[in-house]
Amino acid sequence: MVEVYFRGESPPKHPFPLGISVVTTPGIPNDYSLSTTCFGTRLGSIQDQIFAAVGMGFRRIELGLAEAPPSMDGLEESRRETGVTIPSMIVGCRDPLNGTMPVERLGSLVSEECERAMNSVRRHVRLAQRWGCNAIVLRGAKVEDPSLRREAEALEARVARGGENGQLREDVESFVRRMQRKSQRQVEQFCRSLHALAQETPGMTFAIEPGREIDDLLGFEAMGWVLDDQPALKYWHDVGSIHQRQQLGLTPQGQWLDTLAPRMLGVHLQDATGDEAEMPIGAGEVDFKLLSEYLPKDAEKVLEIGPRHGRAEILASVQFLLDHGF
Repeated sequence: MVEVYFRGESPPKHPFPLGISVVTTPGIPNDYSLSTTCFGTRLGSIQDQIFAAVGMGFRRIELGLAEAPPSMDGLEESRRETGVTIPSMIVGCRDPLNGTMPVERLGSLVSEECERAMNSVRRHVRLAQRWGCNAIVLRGAKVEDPSLRREAEALEARVARGGENGQLREDVESFVRRMQRKSQRQVEQFCRSLHALAQETPGMTFAIEPGREIDDLLGFEAMGWVLDDQPALKYWHDVGSIHQRQQLGLTPQGQWLDTLAPRMLGVHLQDATGDEAEMPIGAGEVDFKLLSEYLPKDAEKVLEIGPRHGRAEILASVQFLLDHGF
């Protein structure tokens, strides 16, 4: 058996003996998908990433966000050799992750910004079609109102400082309610943009995922509005970001799942605390038993572990999911 390590990574101590479960033995396929976000900048080509994923037992990958998108040279050859498929892609995965991405302006009331966002989605759709990927995930949308953004920055600074009592949770909850009301026109523009994109590419499945900031347009209430407006649109769940929002006093994970599970196309699996996301599964506070009760059987299950973690943590995350009924 050949074990694969990321470039620059020393062979780790396994969190469990390899003989315990043949399912997570490197090279033995599992049923999960691995986000290329997990590799960060350690592997600079998709070919290397595919072979590393296969070495850990994955036969499905998601093209995720990264500071430096990998070279796509060798994609077809490595797929033919390994049988790896690409069921999903995050819009923005071919753009450097260095601030606000164009796609986050799909709800912009500035026509030039909105068109730029739509062109970014179109470009990713064309690439997805070329690579045999049938699901496009749109993560988050930015609120434009300057006063709301300033208020959000002030609240996020208070969150970062820590040590406050329940007043911070009340202030965050109050802000999100007001933001949703004041951003109604942006939500409507977001719906128009999605409708136009879906009309242009009827064979592509679009899914929307809440963003990771408190001033994200797609809060719980707005997510419901958008899905009600677009019957063919799907929902993508992010357990880490929803857990962190819940810790700030916003809609709890169970309510998101109870309401939106029937529309769920996939889920990003990671652990989180109030201070940290994209943690190895089982290392944080997320209630995965709750998730398992709602997760549709055919939902795409994507491990999205931060690139600061390595192969051992990814394998341990797979083992945790198997042990807990996923």
